[in-house]
Amino acid sequence: MNKKRSQENQDRQARLAAIQAEQRKGERKRNALIFGGIGAVILAVIIAVTLVIVNQIQVDQERDAAASQPIEGVEEYPDVTFNHVEGDVEYDQSPPVGGDHNPIWTNCGIYTEPVPDVNSVHSMEHGAVWITYNPDIGQAEIDKLTELVGNRSYVLLSPYPDLDTPIAASAWGLQLKVDSADDSRLATFLDKYIQGEQTREPGAACSGGITPEGLAS
Repeated sequence: MNKKRSQENQDRQARLAAIQAEQRKGERKRNALIFGGIGAVILAVIIAVTLVIVNQIQVDQERDAAASQPIEGVEEYPDVTFNHVEGDVEYDQSPPVGGDHNPIWTNCGIYTEPVPDVNSVHSMEHGAVWITYNPDIGQAEIDKLTELVGNRSYVLLSPYPDLDTPIAASAWGLQLKVDSADDSRLATFLDKYIQGEQTREPGAACSGGITPEGLAS
């Protein structure tokens, strides 16, 4: 009788051991699947991030290459004056690309109302690019210009009533007039001339001046 019970105990222990072994085997499989899945996700993230970085490097290289070349259609005005004066100034270009100007500059930013020429010329002396547009171009074009400017510093964007072209991009002594916000030369103009070699006062601020009405939030 005791021998029979002993055999039954051994059988139960054997079955229990087999069940436990099977459970451990199942756990190992589940862990392998879990960690394998995590590894696959991590690998996918690494690949995606790498592709984004590589693509951004390629985009930056292409932008740098474009900005290193002359931009078709840019007019140059090398002999503009640069005195600080009070009162209004009559400029030879519209919008102006330089000349005598107010001692206080326009703070860079996106404006929905016109900004004063005499202060904005000073901003360009500090290396800002001033993008102006005819208010009649329509909201879709204005939205594209706003997106193009984005969070760039040293940029003014504002309407310019009676502008003789849909859009004009101006830097100190330089101007490009285009028909559409989709013109790729606008982005290249920004890349090339924001704080570019034409800047008369590199490192000077484009904040701390005046903020006319219409600054977009």
